[in-house]
Amino acid sequence: MTDDRDRWNERYRDDDFELPDDPVPELARRIDTLPEGRALDVATGSGRNAIFLAEHGYDVEAVDVSDEALAQAHTRADELGLEVDWIRADVTDSDGEFQLEPREYDLIVVSFFYAPALLPELKEALAPGGVLVYEHHLRSSDPVEVGPSDDRVRFRSNDLLRSCLDLTVLHYAEATRHGKEDGRPSTIATVVARKSCGGAQSYPPERDMRDVPRE
Repeated sequence: MTDDRDRWNERYRDDDFELPDDPVPELARRIDTLPEGRALDVATGSGRNAIFLAEHGYDVEAVDVSDEALAQAHTRADELGLEVDWIRADVTDSDGEFQLEPREYDLIVVSFFYAPALLPELKEALAPGGVLVYEHHLRSSDPVEVGPSDDRVRFRSNDLLRSCLDLTVLHYAEATRHGKEDGRPSTIATVVARKSCGGAQSYPPERDMRDVPRE
């Protein structure tokens, strides 16, 4: 964990390393339909998702391996008068201090963190009816300028979807996204899935895509 912590601390100290301030787009679009309560933001980075959730009344825990990232996120939350439980930990460390407990969270968000081996624990940590929102980079045959250079830490097409088929998938998409500021392309997979089962369920209303802002 020390190597990862040092590497990410160095990146967050680099003035040229910038992450978006906005939350995961599908999280923002669906926030009014998601279960209220306790939320976990995994690999929170500069805290964009955690802060958004705190603004919407969630009791938020946000975990990251980087001290520097958490310090930046903490400062930003303080400036906004928001309370988040910032946790420095490696969530992939099975012997670490931070352990996922079953049925703990009403909402779990994972953004740009490749952790397929962690998905079973994340799903188990959802409370009944809880929702997982996960997005990460895809392998692509098109030129992309954002995300890891190593395809081994990108999802293949439909990998993320297949990993969530034991949940009720409310949304899944694979698409090219262009940065708002620089227009650089990235390829992203996004899933929104609820911990529920059965042939008869309640579903949020379909969004009118004319009302959804473009990326």
